[in-house]
Amino acid sequence: MLYLFALSALASIITVVLLGLLALAVYHIHFPFLANIVDLVNDKLGVAVSFTLAGLFFTIVYFIVFSQSTIRYLMEISQGIERIAGGNFDFRLPIRGEDELGALADNINRMTAQLKLSIEEERRAERTKVELVTNVSHDLRTPLTSIVGYLGLINDDRYQDEVELRQYVQIAHHKSMHLKSMIDDLFEYTRTSGGMKLRPSPINLVELIGQLAGQFRLQFEQAEMECRLVLPDHPLIIHADGDKLVRVFENLIVNALQYGKSGRRIDIITRIDNSHAVVEIANYGEPLPSSIIPLLFQRFYRGEHSRSRNTGGSGLGLAIAKNIVELHHGTISAASDDGRTSFEVKLPLAK
Repeated sequence: MLYLFALSALASIITVVLLGLLALAVYHIHFPFLANIVDLVNDKLGVAVSFTLAGLFFTIVYFIVFSQSTIRYLMEISQGIERIAGGNFDFRLPIRGEDELGALADNINRMTAQLKLSIEEERRAERTKVELVTNVSHDLRTPLTSIVGYLGLINDDRYQDEVELRQYVQIAHHKSMHLKSMIDDLFEYTRTSGGMKLRPSPINLVELIGQLAGQFRLQFEQAEMECRLVLPDHPLIIHADGDKLVRVFENLIVNALQYGKSGRRIDIITRIDNSHAVVEIANYGEPLPSSIIPLLFQRFYRGEHSRSRNTGGSGLGLAIAKNIVELHHGTISAASDDGRTSFEVKLPLAK
């Protein structure tokens, strides 16, 4: 800013000197009386002093006239900052010119936008925390109420015989295991969403999926479902944490087992897509409405609440899978049409 004022002052002085010389010539030709006055001043003060005083005078006039816009702009910036400080983060300062003041206004606008984004993220995190506590309280209360109720019946000897007693114990035990599963899922979710550290190593995804499908053979037989495994002949090497990825694919397979029984089969397909390895797990049966597809990976979301109660789902499995996949710089998506519901995991291949 200072060098602009200096250049402006120098330009003003040069302009004043040139205009002064032109004025002297005009005065001598057309205005002899004024020329005599100028000559008298020059004789008394000297030509150098006269031009210096004239230059200073016109320079001051120049700054008074032309700096008014700068002063007004500074006042506008100051007032805008006051509005922003008052909480109006949608306000933007006008950018006039490409000088330092324009750059200052632009930086203030950028800072305001970033501040607004940070505040919105903080509020979103707070809402998420409240929502998480509410959902956890609701979901944990249901099995806990059953446990307390049946243990109360046993404690008060309110059963007819040993058969009924064992029935109450079995129900309480089942609800206890459900409660433990939900707490384990909640703990896993908080770990994966909190920046959990990975222990990556080279992994052959084809081999991992083949072994995992073999481990679920008994579950497939018990559910009377066929598993169709499609694997490439060549390895697909990724750099990943094997234990965490196993959790992802276990969740997806269990999900397919629970919700695809009517289709009687599951497809597990592994393939390559450009620079990514892709694992697709699909089940068959009634398709999911397109409106709920984007909601599947939200925590505690259940497409069918009654079905979730029957299967004992915590509503966290897909959210955990999404967190783990994103920690590996991959993506997970879902699609459902023509009686086929599939989940697709994309992971970058090792370079």
